Amino acid sequence: MKEENKGASKNKWSRIFRKKWFFPAVYLTIAAVLLSVVVWYQNMDNQVPDAQEENGEYIPSHDQEAEPVLDQQEVIQMPVTNQEEAEIVTKFYDPDAEQEELEKALILYNNKYYQSDGVDIASANGETFDVVAALSGTIQEVKKDPLLGNVVILSHENEVMTYYASLEEVSVKKGAEVKQGDKLGTAGKNVFGKDSGTHVYFELRKDGNKVNPEAFFNQPVSALHSITEETSEEAESTEDAENSADEEGKQEENEQVDDTSEEQPKEDENNEEDSGSDVNDEQKQNEQDSDATSDASESA
Repeated sequence: MKEENKGASKNKWSRIFRKKWFFPAVYLTIAAVLLSVVVWYQNMDNQVPDAQEENGEYIPSHDQEAEPVLDQQEVIQMPVTNQEEAEIVTKFYDPDAEQEELEKALILYNNKYYQSDGVDIASANGETFDVVAALSGTIQEVKKDPLLGNVVILSHENEVMTYYASLEEVSVKKGAEVKQGDKLGTAGKNVFGKDSGTHVYFELRKDGNKVNPEAFFNQPVSALHSITEETSEEAESTEDAENSADEEGKQEENEQVDDTSEEQPKEDENNEEDSGSDVNDEQKQNEQDSDATSDASESA
């Protein structure tokens, strides 16, 4: 019986081997298994654990350095502790502003009007107040000006500068690092802006260009980049205009030179004609003299 079963099973497997679909099916099965193993291995390599647990405590993974989602930038603030009680009594002179704004941007000193390059900020009650840094930066200079009073100059990143004048007292020294909102001094009076009373004169510059501080209060520092772009465009347009003017001037000079060169041959021709006529006249005169001499000899 056992031998008959063995013979039957061998015959069964031999019949299966003879089938046309057997070996293709085997190949496909092996390929599917290999593909599954490869996909599984790749997924294992790409998996990065977000955290590790050790002794039941959460330990963050430090395999990769953390990057900030957004680059946090400071917002330009008024150089006062309480903006609600502050008042801009002298505005920045902008030629494109309305007439009323332009009148508020003029400073009367020594019977002459001067254009304001910054803003005068005073308190509503006219009393003194603390002057603070509008942005974090470095104290570049501290000086006393005979007209502007005590002056503090701060340098910031991206070629930004802030100026604080008309200070009664100064609380910082040159070279010190200050944070936004740190006290620089107290507001006072000065000779140049005496009509503004107790105030602080605040000036904002980008790449050496004076800008309207009032237009950038409560705006990020990146908003000042537009000033650089506009200035570069204006410089390029001015340079192009100068180049075109120079080219036109050179063309006019060349045209004048050409006109002069054309006139010279004509003058030379006229001179030649005149010299030729003079020679002919001399020849005629000589002939007449010779004729007269011959006549005289014959008569003699």
